[in-house]
Amino acid sequence: MGDKEKLNALCGKTYKEQAVWFLNAFWKQHGQKEAENLWTRVHEMAELDTTKKAEGTALDEMMAHRFLEKHHETMTVQSMREKLRSSGALGLAERPKLVPLTHYLIIKYNVDWKTLVNAQQGNKEEIDRATALLEEVNESFRQAAARADEAAEALRISKAAEAEAVAREDEANSAASQAADAEAQAKSTEAIAIQKEEEALEAERPFKEAQEELNRAIEDMKAQEAAYANKTNELRAKSETGGAVQKNKAKAELEIHLKEDPLPLRKAKITTEAAERKADKLRAPFKAAREAAESARATAEADRVEAESRREAADAAAAEASRAREAAQEAANESERAAEAAEQAVEDARNKVAEAEAFLAEAKKKNPEGAIWWLERELTEAKKFMPKSR
Repeated sequence: MGDKEKLNALCGKTYKEQAVWFLNAFWKQHGQKEAENLWTRVHEMAELDTTKKAEGTALDEMMAHRFLEKHHETMTVQSMREKLRSSGALGLAERPKLVPLTHYLIIKYNVDWKTLVNAQQGNKEEIDRATALLEEVNESFRQAAARADEAAEALRISKAAEAEAVAREDEANSAASQAADAEAQAKSTEAIAIQKEEEALEAERPFKEAQEELNRAIEDMKAQEAAYANKTNELRAKSETGGAVQKNKAKAELEIHLKEDPLPLRKAKITTEAAERKADKLRAPFKAAREAAESARATAEADRVEAESRREAADAAAAEASRAREAAQEAANESERAAEAAEQAVEDARNKVAEAEAFLAEAKKKNPEGAIWWLERELTEAKKFMPKSR
């Protein structure tokens, strides 16, 4: 392959590969003091490359002008190409539409492009191995960071959920305790109401029994009075119908019946009714007290039933809150375990860094400085994003 073909092949490499090639070729002349500038230029070109980014090889003319203006370069794309043609790097008939990093570097540092394309690039296998190690480092960082972020977020959420569950459990237990106190108070109130009802019944009992006895006597006298009236009507009806013998017999019986004096019965009835009204009047306050006690007892019983229901509901809520708290604690414990696993991933990433550093230290002894510097620079950049331990 001729030098021109080698230059075209070099210009077809990525921005990073072109820069590393240049550093390898001119490390002593330019690399040691310009390596960091090349690092910056590579990333700037990748940013300006709107289509391929870091995988790009050259900028279009508009982006190339922006790149040159950013660094206050006095040369233009046209003047750069004229110098390349005068050196033989570009043929007179060549009219490229793109500007690779290599063209810029040749003119910027005024180096011999033939020396550049023929520079030794070191042991490809070792460079590839170092590059692979660096990618492993980056991947381990990405994985460790993702696991650490995920574990931290899960831990934060689970801890918050646990705290909320504990607070809810405390509230539920407090509500259950208050409900139990209310139930006990309702039972006590009901017991007092029952006792008062019993006392009121006992106080009313003599008056009630006396009144009931009078009521029975009155009912008996009413029955006797009704029987007397019925018999009178019956005999009167018989004395007016039937045969003469039967009528006469009925008249005689009616006369005897009517001669019986009902006055004592009526007087006893009146006296008994008066006594009943008096007994009713005497019983009234005790009856009212008993009815009030019954009502109070019924209210207390309803309150006790409601308090029992509320206490049972509060107990159920407390049990559910306890289960939720236990589940939240288990979730928090699981998050802690995930965080520990993420911590191990961070440690694994550190081990990858150590492995890569050791390999680079050995590779530096037998490979061009430019490639090693770039790998070390990438490793340094990667270490900036190394996940932090808890």
